Amino acid sequence: MRTASSPPAPNTRMKIDNPEEKARRRIRQLIWLYFWLLIIEGALRKWVVPQLSNPLLLVRDPVVFAIYLYSLRAGVFPRNGWLIVLASIAALTLIATFVQLLPYIPPKTIALVAAYGFHANYLHLPLIFVMASVLRPEDLKKIGWWTLVLLVPMSILMVAQFRAAPDAFLNRTAGGEGEMITTAMGKVRTAGPFSFVVGIMAYFSLATAYLVWGVLKEGVFRNWLLMAAAIALVIGIVVSGSRSVVGACALVMASLLIALVLRPDTLNRFGQVIVAVVVLGFIVSQTPIFKEGLLVMTTRFNEAAEATEQTVGASLITRLIAGFQEPLFILGKGIAPPLGFGLGIGTNAGAKMLTHQAGFLLTEDEWARIFLESGPILGVAYVLWRCFLAFRIGWLCVKSILLGNLLPILLFSSAFLSMISGQFGQPTILGFVVFVTGLALAALNLEGQTKSSPRDRQRTIAPVRGRSPYAAGLHGPDTRPPQDNGTVDR
Repeated sequence: MRTASSPPAPNTRMKIDNPEEKARRRIRQLIWLYFWLLIIEGALRKWVVPQLSNPLLLVRDPVVFAIYLYSLRAGVFPRNGWLIVLASIAALTLIATFVQLLPYIPPKTIALVAAYGFHANYLHLPLIFVMASVLRPEDLKKIGWWTLVLLVPMSILMVAQFRAAPDAFLNRTAGGEGEMITTAMGKVRTAGPFSFVVGIMAYFSLATAYLVWGVLKEGVFRNWLLMAAAIALVIGIVVSGSRSVVGACALVMASLLIALVLRPDTLNRFGQVIVAVVVLGFIVSQTPIFKEGLLVMTTRFNEAAEATEQTVGASLITRLIAGFQEPLFILGKGIAPPLGFGLGIGTNAGAKMLTHQAGFLLTEDEWARIFLESGPILGVAYVLWRCFLAFRIGWLCVKSILLGNLLPILLFSSAFLSMISGQFGQPTILGFVVFVTGLALAALNLEGQTKSSPRDRQRTIAPVRGRSPYAAGLHGPDTRPPQDNGTVDR
């Protein structure tokens, strides 16, 4: 046994002194900083320093640049076909933007607007692959633990916002001026610490994924945490006043149907969970805040359905389809110029740089914005890149169910719709899509939730030095020569 004064073992010293391992550790710290800034960014913009609301839109960009720098040092910066195609589209779009706008707008203004468009469309996406390379199982669990813990104070804040007047301090918008969007019966769509309710939609769907995983995989989180988080989640949903929040959380729950078909044995606690949910739901439903929130939410659903003269379910489907009708109309009618109107012009921030007033100069829908900004060729190429990546990752997550690993599909189900058509010009949506998709890819390396069958074990390839299982599935086998430098225990 080594005493306190004994020197560390050679392997330990090698790990501590190795520059690549130090860089990896720094990347993990920066990913945590990215997470915390994602949570508090809205609070800073609304309440703490509203005068810095616009600069804070880019508060996570320096963190991203630092992550990429350390990724190069650690040798984990992605060099795959996905990033090569993305970089090519980005470069061509920037060139097209200057060609299109130089006759009308000063170069400095073009550069600023295009830089924000580059931030929205391209800058953060490589982080998905970096997270998958450096995050360990204990990191995934710790992020889940904090996600569930934060649900409690977040829901308490939302209850306070729900009960406060629309013009109260708690319901300020980013910049400290104006009021939150209302829902029904004079209540606001509570945003918690975020700038808008879209932050609650993204956070609650992430929390739902971790909550379901914690309930089905015994021993991951303590029962008291699961109970408190479940109560906070239900109350937060009903006081949110947003149909999108309900739909996002329901989508995560619906992903369990895939697991039920592919590996029913992974849901061996499902019966117990149903009983617990019924009991817990009955208790929570008796509270006054739940009853009031449910009344407002029900009224909101009914009003939206009456406005479209449809049933509640049909109005939700119509809303989902409507986001794809305008971009198809733009392509079909040839409205977008061949080179587009310019990268970044369709974002709120880009509009403010050009007109000194925030707004949507082109359109609010994501695909329509992309087609109008980048043109029919580069715009379609970028949209297809996002769609193909989403389906590729989704396929890998589905395959992981066969090995008893439910976390990837739960996480990815909370982000894949936004990955396909979410408004990346809104920093909160962009941040959550990148962060949660990165978590889903990293979760592919978790051990299975149940013991694999003999057939599964025959299909499972033993871990090898170099490329991780997720990377082998995403990029193909590793063709580099084997390394033996004491650092590839990843």
